[in-house]
Amino acid sequence: MNLTRVTARLICMAVGLIGSAQAGNDLRIASTTSTEATGLFSYLLPAFESHCQCKVSVIAVGTGKALKLGENGDVDLVFVHSRADEDKFIAQGFGVDRRDVMYNDFVLVGPRSDPARVRKTKSIADAMQRVVESGLPFISRGDDSGTHKKELALWKTAGIQPQGAWYLSAGQGMSEVLLMASERSAYTLSDRSTYIALAQKIELDVVYSGDKALHNPYGVIAVNPVRFPDVNYAAAKQFVEWITSISGQQLIANFKVNGQQLFFPSAKH
Repeated sequence: MNLTRVTARLICMAVGLIGSAQAGNDLRIASTTSTEATGLFSYLLPAFESHCQCKVSVIAVGTGKALKLGENGDVDLVFVHSRADEDKFIAQGFGVDRRDVMYNDFVLVGPRSDPARVRKTKSIADAMQRVVESGLPFISRGDDSGTHKKELALWKTAGIQPQGAWYLSAGQGMSEVLLMASERSAYTLSDRSTYIALAQKIELDVVYSGDKALHNPYGVIAVNPVRFPDVNYAAAKQFVEWITSISGQQLIANFKVNGQQLFFPSAKH
């Protein structure tokens, strides 16, 4: 999906949301690009809509933008993956009742020949240092998404200030960045699920994974109805209870692309 189509889609969805604000039982969710790009929402929402007898509208953007929509009271629920920002969102009074939903992990991907020899490293910090030393291109999401926030945290931990001709900021979603990295024989950080969903369309391999710093938990948060009386808190709470229920968690566990499980349930019962 190119940037023009993404922009057009978001405009159409925004217009739709204005109307849905008056539709009492409709639910508005702001979520990450990974939940859309992998097909997770297309898989989950028909079951929830049947359960709640409602319609769900989803705006799929980076975590930072999703939380901003929640901060403005423009959605009823956020489904994101940046725990520090989620905790801040709640502490500032924008959200209530955060629940763990699922997790996957981040992976460093690059050209199949791995010219930077990242596969030989023993930590994600060493892997990223190897990319810098190689001078090969690294494409950053650059969009304040959960993946972008994680990438910046990893550079900081490695003691690296990413800058220079080798460091490219795309300002786009994960799918677009993976396609760009494939075309340019570049490295990038991706959530594993989106990589799996696009693996057959790109010339990239996972060159580093497994570091505990790459754990990627997702949480769901209802927008605070005390702060924003017009939000549909009843529908948001229903979704939170459903997605964290045994049946909702089983649906997540059963979701696969190319025979591979993409997300792993983590709700506490």
